[in-house]
Amino acid sequence: MAPEAFDYDGSCSLMKRVCVMDAGGCLGSSLVHSLLQRGYFVHAAVHSNNAEMESMERTAVSNKKLRVFQTDPLDYHSIVEALEGCCGLFYSFEPPSDQPSYDELMAEMEVRAAHNVLEACAQTDTIDKVVFTSSATALIWRDPSDSTPSSLDVDERNWSNVNFCKKFKLWHGLSKTLAEKTAWALAMDRGVSMVSVNAGLLLSPDLTITHPYLKGAAEMYQDGVFVTVDLKFLVDSHICVFEAVSAYGRYLCFNHVINCNEDAVKLAKMLLPADVSSLPPSMTVGESRMVPQRISNKKLNKLMVDFESEGSILSE
Repeated sequence: MAPEAFDYDGSCSLMKRVCVMDAGGCLGSSLVHSLLQRGYFVHAAVHSNNAEMESMERTAVSNKKLRVFQTDPLDYHSIVEALEGCCGLFYSFEPPSDQPSYDELMAEMEVRAAHNVLEACAQTDTIDKVVFTSSATALIWRDPSDSTPSSLDVDERNWSNVNFCKKFKLWHGLSKTLAEKTAWALAMDRGVSMVSVNAGLLLSPDLTITHPYLKGAAEMYQDGVFVTVDLKFLVDSHICVFEAVSAYGRYLCFNHVINCNEDAVKLAKMLLPADVSSLPPSMTVGESRMVPQRISNKKLNKLMVDFESEGSILSE
């Protein structure tokens, strides 16, 4: 059990204190607001001194349960400072603003960041649990020659093939796979309790066709493993796996599968409002085609049956 959290003036509080890193991203900032609504004290760790940092600091002025930290995932000491006094960490990695694209160097950076964060958690006595945000791209990419009819379906037990990702320059899948494997290795070696959330493509307002997740989208679609997730469902899933005592291992997180022409065209219009004509003709004309779904999130759905997204830890 985690020790009781303490308010910033030293007084005892029944409410838990958690850290959200990176709190400047779409997922991180939404997690911060949801956790505050549920009664948590929150350390918002922002990776850059930009508009997100300023916005979070303005929120902190009016909400005494929020503290803002400027951190660098490659700076171990800044991570330790943000974790001080926290019983849990919600960790996600977004590329620095000056390095928006994924490549092999980004994979190395993401691995180093994951190593630093898990090592910092191991050295923070109050940390009870880590929720590590990974991606569905860390489990869907397989060499066809390795597949058998009985292994066609994909869930959280699968891992993407690193050599396959390198061969076809699937840098997002490579980065997420190597970073998550690094985190799991450190967690098991250091005795850190961790769960991972392997998220589908987040349908955020700033989503564009250049998002690295979309590299190989046509292949994902044809294989029946192209999945997306709404922001609210993704946030609820993170909080659920953190609060659920029975949560363990990896959780594949999505609430929609792109496996028919209509859904593919709808997503394309969202990403390319003026260029739908760039879609393959087979997806825009002719009879509707349904691709068999070969990916499952039953493990997460089972855990979330009793989760109340509007609930509060204070009522437990």
